[in-house]
Amino acid sequence: MTMVLIAAVAFVGTHFLLSHPLRGPLVARLGEKGFLGLYSLVAFATLGWLAVAYRSESVTEMLWQVGDGLWAVASVTMLLAAILLMGSFVGNPAMPDPEGGLRVPAEAKGVFAITRHPMMWSFALWSISHILVYPVAKNIILALAILILALVGAALQDRKKEALKADVWTQWEARTSYWPFAAIAAGRARFGRFGMHALAGGLVVWLAATWAHIPLAGWDAGIWRWIG
Repeated sequence: MTMVLIAAVAFVGTHFLLSHPLRGPLVARLGEKGFLGLYSLVAFATLGWLAVAYRSESVTEMLWQVGDGLWAVASVTMLLAAILLMGSFVGNPAMPDPEGGLRVPAEAKGVFAITRHPMMWSFALWSISHILVYPVAKNIILALAILILALVGAALQDRKKEALKADVWTQWEARTSYWPFAAIAAGRARFGRFGMHALAGGLVVWLAATWAHIPLAGWDAGIWRWIG
């Protein structure tokens, strides 16, 4: 698994280096567009390297038995991940603003009541689900790389926003939580008020993505495992 591990470290490590300590110096030298071009080139190159290494590596034995129980847990987790992902595209203050501003909602609702980083947590839940049902070495390395990139990236994003837009972002942090459901448990947010883009969109993405496992991976995933 050496090549998969090296490629995963390169993919995650270069992302963090370019997004944080190297961003300022590189933007100063290359300009914003030049930096984005370099960032995209490195991201695609390391992701491609990881994909090639993953595909060329042999499949090891599963570390544990995977039955219908784990498949059910993973399927429900992936539905939540799909809802978080689709909900994150509307009204997300963490998304880049072309005008360079920062606008936060007056209150957290929908997926943002669950966590202020719904997109990052959707990737993390994807990682956990795929480790549960496919516990082979190369897949665990790949999934852990995505998990670290998502959750550490979300925490670093909070620090960056606090430094750049301290007052606005700290107000948003006070209404939300990094950890899922923590703000709801603390009474700072109220569960519910999901938009149809999150619920219906998440359901459609979940159904399509789990069905796609059949032609792409040769597996029945999601509800297709039981109704296919």
